Amino acid sequence: MKKGFFHRNGLSIVFAVLFLFSIAAQIATGWKEHNEELQEYKQPPLSLSGYFRSGHFIEATFENWESEFLQMGLFVVLTIFLRQRGSSESKGDEPEDVDREPDPFAKDAPWPVKQGGLVLAIYKHSLSIALFSLFLISFVLHWIGSWKDYNLEQRLKGLPTETSLHYLGNTKFWFESFQNWQSEFLSVWAIILFSVYLRQKGSSQSKPVDAPDEQTGD
Repeated sequence: MKKGFFHRNGLSIVFAVLFLFSIAAQIATGWKEHNEELQEYKQPPLSLSGYFRSGHFIEATFENWESEFLQMGLFVVLTIFLRQRGSSESKGDEPEDVDREPDPFAKDAPWPVKQGGLVLAIYKHSLSIALFSLFLISFVLHWIGSWKDYNLEQRLKGLPTETSLHYLGNTKFWFESFQNWQSEFLSVWAIILFSVYLRQKGSSQSKPVDAPDEQTGD
């Protein structure tokens, strides 16, 4: 019996809904907070469209996206080379299916595999390329948004502003980055080590409940 659409795509659908709810809540609360801040300086409030263009919204959004894509990209790449004995998030010592060269004649192989050449060479690393590209895009947008928000605060306080390049050396910008990066690295560290000793029945991120702690992989 063929499974329904939600059964086949439920994980991505639920997380997409959670994302949309969270970003909508962030916009609503951030818009209100920013306008209250502007009122303290006797400035007119921003419209919703104006808020989307503000440094406050851009910085708050992309400083978080930046750290997420960085930790996912690093995790994808580092798990190629590094091991953690007993973790469901690690490969074992022996070669696995993900290590073998793609077979262009395999049934239902993706078209880049059948195409071969440069297309296949890129496709073999497309996941990490996509994640690091999203990290770089988010990093740049975080930089621009943080710079705009910083300069607005400086103008409201009657203080000098900075150029975008000079702002790259500002500790405020790097504090925003590192406070997010450290939390992402901590969460990855936690799932790597917790999955050695702890279990969650039915989860693909856990080993079987009766598996020994030394078992590496899922």
